[in-house]
Amino acid sequence: MTKTIEFKGRCLCGAVAFEGAAPDEPVSSCHCKQCRQWGSGPFDAYSVPLANLKFTSGEDAIKFYESSEFARRGFCSKCGSSLFWHADRHPDWKDRIAIAVGTLEQPTGLTAGPHIFCAAKADYHEIKDSRPQYAGED
Repeated sequence: MTKTIEFKGRCLCGAVAFEGAAPDEPVSSCHCKQCRQWGSGPFDAYSVPLANLKFTSGEDAIKFYESSEFARRGFCSKCGSSLFWHADRHPDWKDRIAIAVGTLEQPTGLTAGPHIFCAAKADYHEIKDSRPQYAGED
């Protein structure tokens, strides 16, 4: 039986709030250049089916930046909090959204998963845990 995680989250100022329930999947830590530039470090994300994400306030405060030919990054237009990564134009990912785990209320019940795009990690960043590491998205 698959465990379900119930989550609630919000941006720093509270203008955007959301909740949902989704299958328990490990948090991935992305070290790609775009994620590093966006949040000054790896982007820790919990990927959920888009249909499982419900906004309780502030959906109109979310702005998206088209960061690549297939994905966009969502942030709060009031406080600037990084909220989501959504590959809305990628056939395998368009129905899922990656939530920035730092926005979620504790305890999350989530577990740490793989490091991805490690070939692009910052030269000052040392990965010292035993989680799987992938050079690309493998």
